[in-house]
Amino acid sequence: MKLISYNLQNDKHSAVGILTERGVIPLSTLMPDAPNRIEALIQSPYWEKLLKQPISTDIPALSPDSLNWLPPIHRPGKILCVGLNYRDHALEGGRQVTEYPTIFLKASSAIIGHRQTVHLPQVSQMVDFEAELAVVIGEQVINCSTEHAYKYIAGYTILNDITARDYQRRTSQWTMGKSCDTFAPLGPVLVTADEIEDPHNLEITSTLNSNEMQRSNTRHLIFSIPFLIEYISSVMTLEPGDIISTGTPAGVGSFREPPVFLKSGDLVAITVEKIGSLQNPVL
Repeated sequence: MKLISYNLQNDKHSAVGILTERGVIPLSTLMPDAPNRIEALIQSPYWEKLLKQPISTDIPALSPDSLNWLPPIHRPGKILCVGLNYRDHALEGGRQVTEYPTIFLKASSAIIGHRQTVHLPQVSQMVDFEAELAVVIGEQVINCSTEHAYKYIAGYTILNDITARDYQRRTSQWTMGKSCDTFAPLGPVLVTADEIEDPHNLEITSTLNSNEMQRSNTRHLIFSIPFLIEYISSVMTLEPGDIISTGTPAGVGSFREPPVFLKSGDLVAITVEKIGSLQNPVL
């Protein structure tokens, strides 16, 4: 099931919808009392009911183009990003594959949704893109083993880990370069975990103004999703709605010759197989 968060034109109230071939079915038509945000929905009794809910073809659907798309998760407690988790990306940056994953935090205030605008900050002239598969946690996780990790996953989405490279490189701590407002495009949908049998076999690409920049497959992840959940939950509690962004493959702009950085008027699209395409204009 593909879930979206949206609002209607001239309406600030968010809603949850189910994206189907016919269009978007408002969740409220199936479950009038269900929460209107996905992060609340996955913690509610309605979540399990929804996963088992047959979707009638008689229910009217909204056109996706008539909606304002919002991020599927509005304000997660944590966005945990994994650096250098594809071998080719580590090597293109002159780094070696490490024994342990590089984990850093990205501010949740940076989140925007599909089709929303990335705003270039005045403080940076080196803004880059990073295509990433993101995992959304569905239950509280403490000291989880790899063999039980999948049961804690609510679903999968796409995150563009936009980065101000000049700020990232000022110190060994990356948070400032990763957390500018609008630097975490997320979406377009949350695909429930039952829909993706193997998250380690998904094609992942990025394009800049329709020119392909990155192409890989999640089978090339150095540290697997179950390992990341085990590793992170051994130190900190993961809560429902938390996001683990699994890293980006080679092809980012800063390591190209000459380097390619985002500029006003650009359109960035991140596509992950079975999830969709996250598209954001740049201003």
